[in-house]
Amino acid sequence: MQVVDSACDSRVVVHGRSLLNLCSNNYLGLAADERLRRAAVRAVRTFGVGAGASRLVAGNTSLHKRLEEKLARFKKQQACLVYPTGYSTNLGIIASLAGRSDIVFCDRLNHASIIDGIILSRAELVRYPHKGLDALERLLRKSPARKRKLIVTDTVFSMDGDIAPIPA
Repeated sequence: MQVVDSACDSRVVVHGRSLLNLCSNNYLGLAADERLRRAAVRAVRTFGVGAGASRLVAGNTSLHKRLEEKLARFKKQQACLVYPTGYSTNLGIIASLAGRSDIVFCDRLNHASIIDGIILSRAELVRYPHKGLDALERLLRKSPARKRKLIVTDTVFSMDGDIAPIPA
């Protein structure tokens, strides 16, 4: 495993060489934003460096509540729930929406965490060709009418960067 410095930046230093970081989740470049750094320092001074346990065990902090209220207002929604990672989001949401008697239609290039969420839900998994809306439509027509159906796709596919045809 390589040791890198400044892993949250668009460039990393490996063995003294500055390289472009193509594997970061820092899509918006906010990890090094000075305003966020100052806010993080204030939060650490006020709340410490950890909750001590998950929200499920220890409960919500006032930070959770404020963040979710602000996000709900921003999105013009009644409420919002923040998950700690994209992986846990996919596990929790998909398993909440689908169950044993349901079918989940999944783009073949969806992130592995989406597949894990479908498996956890125990729903039937049906994959369709990447961005293959005609194939998806045929699969939907052939599926039993009595079963609930969920279509799950990435919006921006992480490996190729292409975009799902959401409006279609």
